[in-house]
Amino acid sequence: MTDSPARPAPLADPHLVYDPAPGGGPKDVVILGSTGSIGTQAIDLVLRNPDRFRVTALSANGGRVALLAEQAHRLRVRTVAVAREDVVPALREALAAEYGAGEPLPEILAGPDAATQVAASDCHTVLNGITGSIGLAPTLAALEAGRTLALANKESLIVGGPLVTALAKPGQIIPVDSEHAALFQALAAGTRADVRKLVVTASGGPFRGRTRDELAHVTVADALAHPTWAMGPVITVNSATLVNKGLEVIEAHLLYDIPFDRIEVVVHPQSYVHSMVEFTDGSTIAQATPPDMRGPIAIGLGWPERVPDAAPAFDWSKASTWEFFPLDDEAFPSVNLARHVGRLAGTAPAVFNAANEECVAAFLSGALPFNGIMDTVTRVVEEHGTPVTGTSLTVSDVLEAETWARARARELTATTATAEARA
Repeated sequence: MTDSPARPAPLADPHLVYDPAPGGGPKDVVILGSTGSIGTQAIDLVLRNPDRFRVTALSANGGRVALLAEQAHRLRVRTVAVAREDVVPALREALAAEYGAGEPLPEILAGPDAATQVAASDCHTVLNGITGSIGLAPTLAALEAGRTLALANKESLIVGGPLVTALAKPGQIIPVDSEHAALFQALAAGTRADVRKLVVTASGGPFRGRTRDELAHVTVADALAHPTWAMGPVITVNSATLVNKGLEVIEAHLLYDIPFDRIEVVVHPQSYVHSMVEFTDGSTIAQATPPDMRGPIAIGLGWPERVPDAAPAFDWSKASTWEFFPLDDEAFPSVNLARHVGRLAGTAPAVFNAANEECVAAFLSGALPFNGIMDTVTRVVEEHGTPVTGTSLTVSDVLEAETWARARARELTATTATAEARA
């Protein structure tokens, strides 16, 4: 009788510490997406903990050059990267206004590959807070360069799962999503063999408790009225359809190497418990904090150490009620569809994600009804057929699948809009 081969360690494992640059002093950090929600909160954390963190480079799309220049000056970074080359003159002017006479200005990188360049630069940790699948290339660059990756860009895993898993070393990725940071911390309570299932919590969004028929005529304003979180419009609509939970199920599978049938979604309206791990002895470990992203960011940047007072704690002297409800798969089919594309793997998750982004844009513009989002995404996934999978998958395959999915979703959306106009 021979021993079975050892299973590889999951991408994110709280028991394994990947340290590319051991030693004393502050960790050198690169922040991608510095002017966005994750980036600005990360900078707040860094400025409050100068003995722990030092930012060496920032990247942003380029839509908020004044803020980017202010961040660069406050952090004294070496390099600033912008995706939009047309904003470089305005950025230089903003930097000159922030810096005093005789102070050296930071190096400026510009263009679609600028974030990828700084992701591979000399540092300890790269925080990827970019939104969208454009974050994939910087994720791959950081991993290939041997950096610890604090990952808030879930699309990196969704669209490029096999590419990321092929590069990442055990413990090299630390998740920054609140749900996956919660699972990461709860998993520290036991061994991998002790895990029975992962339980991902969902607020339920603005339409919790409604049936599919009741969702037929909801408005954009209805969908954007999230009861718990203040987020951008795309993420808020994803919360309303629960597509965000579907993406998080795929992400949890890839990060923790847990089969899809052992990853459950439960509705928790208060958003206090961010996720849970059920162990084989019947114990369930829950990670709970008031809704605040600075806690997960601190885990991503500081692990295996915790950052004191990173985020608010509960006031246990005040009464509160925490509720949990099963997910209504008929009204919100997105989670089961995500499990389906996750099992297909390869380019299928990229098709799912890209089609959803196009359909959300159509809904926000009034060209598609709310239920039409998932109806259209489902059809695009079905038409995609057999995805490119295995070791043959390339970045080009992912980008081509995304391009096709976006075009097909736009075609189907236009057909739906025309049919409704004639009705």
